[in-house]
Amino acid sequence: MQILRTRRGLTRDQLGGLIARNGDWVKKVETGRLHAPRLEDVLRIAEALRVRDLSELTGHAVDVPLFTGPGHPRLPAVKAAVDAFPLPVTGEAPPAEHVAARLAHAWEARHKAPNHREVIGGLLPGLIRDAQLSVRQAGSAAERRTAQAVLAEVYSLSQFFVAYQPDAALLWRVAERGLIAAQESEDPHALGVAAWLAAQAHRDSGPDHYDAADAVNLETLHYLQPLLPDASDDVVAVVGALTFEAGYTAARRMETGTAWRYWDQARAIAARLPEDYYHPVTSFSRAIMGAHAVTVAVELHAGGESVRQAAAADEFTIKSRPRRARHRIEEARGYQLDGQPDVALATLEKAHKAAPETIRYNGYAKAIVLEETEAKVPARRQRASDLAVKLGLLAA
Repeated sequence: MQILRTRRGLTRDQLGGLIARNGDWVKKVETGRLHAPRLEDVLRIAEALRVRDLSELTGHAVDVPLFTGPGHPRLPAVKAAVDAFPLPVTGEAPPAEHVAARLAHAWEARHKAPNHREVIGGLLPGLIRDAQLSVRQAGSAAERRTAQAVLAEVYSLSQFFVAYQPDAALLWRVAERGLIAAQESEDPHALGVAAWLAAQAHRDSGPDHYDAADAVNLETLHYLQPLLPDASDDVVAVVGALTFEAGYTAARRMETGTAWRYWDQARAIAARLPEDYYHPVTSFSRAIMGAHAVTVAVELHAGGESVRQAAAADEFTIKSRPRRARHRIEEARGYQLDGQPDVALATLEKAHKAAPETIRYNGYAKAIVLEETEAKVPARRQRASDLAVKLGLLAA
């Protein structure tokens, strides 16, 4: 526990505040003056220290992965499509333009659907198969590069589906194949999107992978930034998204100044985009910057600043339902940090209304809900229990 806390850059008092304890309690646990904490406390410590497997914290071989939901019913079909190896003679591939049109429809459906994993999970197997065939059956080098760009984005959509599913190996296969396809395409937009998702995969793997997240992120920014003067809105947006991601990782490192500096740079890039523009993959836009500010404040464990940024962010409408739900979850984390559990639960209810499948697979949301099911205030306990039933955490 002490090693993990030190890696996160937290003092004992700071960790104690995050888990509703105090610094003296943390010291007693770390020095062995207290016996093993209750399971509730262990889970709070794991959440605060970004532990993904209890064995990292307890030192025992406990096979209990954290912050991943149960597998979605469509996961096996998506996994089978990713793992398949279609040869050129498997069937006739549709034109890359046709696959691109279906892909655009899939992104639009994802943003509009409350059950977005169900929707794209039904579309992905066919998209993956046809995009792979389009690459294999391309008649010229130019056609092959175009097909590779489409395939890279299909893998990007797949990564959105696979995230928070209990198959880390599949997530990495999708991320790596997306990077390879993007490199083969030589398309700046495809490269930027693939790198954006790869950086997230590295960062979400824990502190030991932050350097890898920064490496892929900053190297891609170095490649794309010289293209900005003549770039399309989509490429500008990807540069903005990558810039914010660098700040996100800095916030995970508790590097306050660096995190907000990258956020300021991303906001300046967003200002170059049309007011109603919304990037179909990264959601980068003018409207998203308020949500990004909430995320930075939450990752820096600044409860009061999180609440302040949440109030400012609500002046803008996020078009994507799953992205709007994720923003509500980040707001809820901020309210919880600020000691406002009732507001946190109300905000999670908004997240559930926007996109139930987003909150159902989000570990932070589930941790807040489960914590409040044991609240001493009866009304709050009942409210949390009702939400826990909706999320499948408790039986009705």
